[in-house]
Amino acid sequence: MSPASDAIVVGSGPNGLAAALTLARAGLRVEVREGARTLGGGCRTEALTLPGFSHDVCSTVHPLLAASPFFRRADLGLELLTPTVAFAHPLDGGGAVAVRSSVEETARALGRDAPAYTRAMGPLVDQLERIVPSVLGPMLRPPRHPIALARFGALGLLPARALAAGLRTVEARALLAGLAAHSMRPLSAPGTGAFALLLGILAHGVGWPVVAGGSARIPEAITQELERRGAILRSDSWVRDLDEISDARLKLLDVTPRALTEIAGTRLNGSYRRGLERFSYGPGACKVDWALSGPVPWAAEVCRQTPTLHIGGSFEEIARGEAEVAAGRHPERPFCIAVQPSVIDPSRAPAGQQTFYAYCHVPAGSSVDMADRIEAQIERFAPGFRELILDRVSLTAVQAEQHNPNYIGGDINSGAATLMQTILRPTPSLHPYRTPLAGVYLCSSSTPPGGGVHGMCGEEAARAALSELGLG
Repeated sequence: MSPASDAIVVGSGPNGLAAALTLARAGLRVEVREGARTLGGGCRTEALTLPGFSHDVCSTVHPLLAASPFFRRADLGLELLTPTVAFAHPLDGGGAVAVRSSVEETARALGRDAPAYTRAMGPLVDQLERIVPSVLGPMLRPPRHPIALARFGALGLLPARALAAGLRTVEARALLAGLAAHSMRPLSAPGTGAFALLLGILAHGVGWPVVAGGSARIPEAITQELERRGAILRSDSWVRDLDEISDARLKLLDVTPRALTEIAGTRLNGSYRRGLERFSYGPGACKVDWALSGPVPWAAEVCRQTPTLHIGGSFEEIARGEAEVAAGRHPERPFCIAVQPSVIDPSRAPAGQQTFYAYCHVPAGSSVDMADRIEAQIERFAPGFRELILDRVSLTAVQAEQHNPNYIGGDINSGAATLMQTILRPTPSLHPYRTPLAGVYLCSSSTPPGGGVHGMCGEEAARAALSELGLG
């Protein structure tokens, strides 16, 4: 640790780096401490399979980044590649449903559900710039645009299953299920509708882009500016006790509530500690990365035009699979989120070949390798897929936590997205980033607004810290 640091940020995921940049731009001397060998958390790009194939270790598709107030203010010069088709959802029989930038064009493919889709999504897309700042922030903060947020909340608070009850076509119901399943919750759970609505309006409003060259470009862009501002960046540097960083006035921790209790030790007690110990984590994820000899042979042509696929068939099948995960079981036909970045970014693989990955939800702490079940789901909608595999690497949920301690039990969102925990995260408080310890703040995805690459947890925590110093 440098004694000259005004602030030390522990953890270098998108939120930790967002906090560090916010503090550095306010004129503070900042140090970042990262336990892993490389900075970036979930935003890393590595050669996981064969030479020449670049794989994003966790996230690839970044609608939240494109809409994030932090990244818009940061103006980091990232090159976002936005496909015309935001995502597609293959169906049995060779068909598919897809979401394009135009609400009307998307609705036309939904038959009898076109009017319902337009009525629900059109007004929300028009109010996107008013909705996003409230959704990507502490939910207990008075909204600047209450009417827009109320319109969003009226539908978003409902379970996805309730929203599906008003839809009649297989296509519209499947589209809804794929979006809602990003919540990693049963589709009967309150608030799963909000995931579907938010991701849907982002698809229409800003698209679902990938970063040219890989997600590692995100932390690279932030760390380059931090270095220009004199920040100290340390990798392979674990912080296991607050005493190790006691000289800094501010300590911002991009860690889970569980890790905070360990780092703080006996300094934390009472109701706050009990609240952290009650914080719940969601299901895990099992991810498989492939090096392919060519493009995935999707039966539906539209699936070949987008980086992102929702694989799982009908609403009923996806709902059944997510319910099984919540009950502690491993579905035979899991819902999968698949990404083929080479469709829009050919730099990810040798000419004519592709990087590809897919992941599915599994019970927390699962050590089960779901690769065969995931491949079966892909083969179902892309016959001949297995013949293209040159190499593959699997990461189980328990291995994910070993690679990134913030992924408790393999939970890539650092906390279950229950309705109550989304609003009151990590503990019931009007000041969710502050801890009872002087100068210590939590800035991870375990704080509002939760998971995703948006940097808002870090920026909000840094602003809270600056405010207490009289610099906000």
